[in-house]
Amino acid sequence: MTYRAESARRPAGSGRGAPNRTKKADHAGGPLRGLWGRLIMAALAGAAAELAGLGLIAAAAWLIARAAQQPPVAALGLAVVAVRACALGKGVFRYLERLAGHDAALRAQAAVRGGLLRALIPPRPPPSGNADLLTRMADDTDAAVDLLVRCLLPAVAALVTAVAAVGVAAGLLPAAAPVLAAGLLVAGAGPPAVSAVAARRWAARLAPARAALAERVADLVHGAMDLAACDATERAQKAAAAADAHLAALERRRARLRAAMPAMGMAVQGVTVAVIVAQARPVLDPVALAVLALTALAAFAPVLPLADAGERLAEIIAALRRLEEVRAAPPAVTEPADPRPLPAPPYTIEVTDLVVRYAPGGAAALDGVSLTLPPGRRVALVGPSGAGKSTLLAALMRLVEAEFGAIRVNGVDVRDLPSDGVRELMTGLTDDPYVFRASLRDNLLLARPRTGDGELARALAAVRLADWAAATGWDAPLGEDGATLSGGQLRRLALARALLRDPPVLLLDEPTEALEDPLADALLGDLLKATAGRTVLLVTHRLRGLEEVDEIVVLERGRITQRGSHRDLLREPGYYRDLWRAETMRRAPRRAGTA
Repeated sequence: MTYRAESARRPAGSGRGAPNRTKKADHAGGPLRGLWGRLIMAALAGAAAELAGLGLIAAAAWLIARAAQQPPVAALGLAVVAVRACALGKGVFRYLERLAGHDAALRAQAAVRGGLLRALIPPRPPPSGNADLLTRMADDTDAAVDLLVRCLLPAVAALVTAVAAVGVAAGLLPAAAPVLAAGLLVAGAGPPAVSAVAARRWAARLAPARAALAERVADLVHGAMDLAACDATERAQKAAAAADAHLAALERRRARLRAAMPAMGMAVQGVTVAVIVAQARPVLDPVALAVLALTALAAFAPVLPLADAGERLAEIIAALRRLEEVRAAPPAVTEPADPRPLPAPPYTIEVTDLVVRYAPGGAAALDGVSLTLPPGRRVALVGPSGAGKSTLLAALMRLVEAEFGAIRVNGVDVRDLPSDGVRELMTGLTDDPYVFRASLRDNLLLARPRTGDGELARALAAVRLADWAAATGWDAPLGEDGATLSGGQLRRLALARALLRDPPVLLLDEPTEALEDPLADALLGDLLKATAGRTVLLVTHRLRGLEEVDEIVVLERGRITQRGSHRDLLREPGYYRDLWRAETMRRAPRRAGTA
């Protein structure tokens, strides 16, 4: 069967780059829309709830103390109403504060998480590995929720309550007001400040420990088969256990300090109330004394949790700094300020003197590579591991930036084109295809949504997975990262996805990897037959069948050392002929009696 390029039928410049950017710009303000209004509503509701709680304590204290004097029942009516109103109001205002506060916090979290995802487009290397990037995505983005719910809103409520309590104390006994204000200030600023300083120091130790544990666990989960094959499972488990024990020890030491902070605040609370009672007892009647003492006691209720808020604030600042590191990381490629539209098909790809380095001053992954892909030409890239074959595909797909040289599409430098449009033009099977934890159908539809089952079935048949798909079923879950697939099945599924994608320039990185020789030979033959007349760049270690391609390019240490047809390269000494002889000897039947 022959696959035609869907993108070649689009008008020039109709790649996904511009629409995506417009969509991102339109959607960027979505999570933040209405955030400040909800945040102000949550702050007011939280302050009202704390004031209602303070009023409830004061009214209840007056009611109980006055009732002990056995006045007429009518004298207690207003206090009874006040107690009921404050009790009901506290619940209602607390509900409104939770509703508005969490709505604002979740919107902020969505904005932060969406911003982090957008920061990774165009692709950029994570600061310290993929596992740590996952930790930042999952844990550090929660900082937006905690900043509002655990820090900002409690601080506003505590401030309003403290001002009201000091006002009540000043009305009952002016001398008690400065004492209460001093106690609230010490309890509200001392433990949070100590917690913040300690948390900042602990964050510098805990974050690397968590990242190290995440990496160890990721190795155990995703590399279980490789570890078992290398007999390294036990060693990896011990390393993960050691990382877990180290993290647990740090957490225990931090927990002791965290437990001391509320105790410090409660000690300040007790001393403050005792001093106020000692001041008020000689001059106030019992009813006013009870109201003053319990009001002062209740004023600390929203202030004491600020110790946890101070610690969490330091962690939030560290989390936001780590997120900023991701945003500030330089992108793998730079986008043109004023991108040109994609040229009209057919496409000719020219690679001229291309030099790519992954680290400044390091060895060149590609060193002066030149290559031309006119329309319909099929070229095979051959070379040892690390020769730069996958790097060349990455450069063509605008996943790495060239230090020197150029890649041109119909004479236009790809650096002047939108990267999304370039990837629409040149893509296919990469060296690390990903399978999502979804059904077989959904994983195939990633390549081309709204494709019918008939076309999906033809793509699977082209990669010799039709029988497996019929036995497995279209809706069978494939497991995270293709856990339910063998290496060969995963590779062929990704190849079927590449064929469905059907770009004008099809890039294929080791399509027959992890397959046995007979199946690999048959699949490569089918693939070359199906892509006849197509522009294809094929990376492979397998030489059988390459007589069908138009040109073979040999890469060694980032340089082109040989190029020509299969027959031409077999006539000249070099890597290609040596590899062909080794492959031929490996495939030759063994003599009887040999080991």
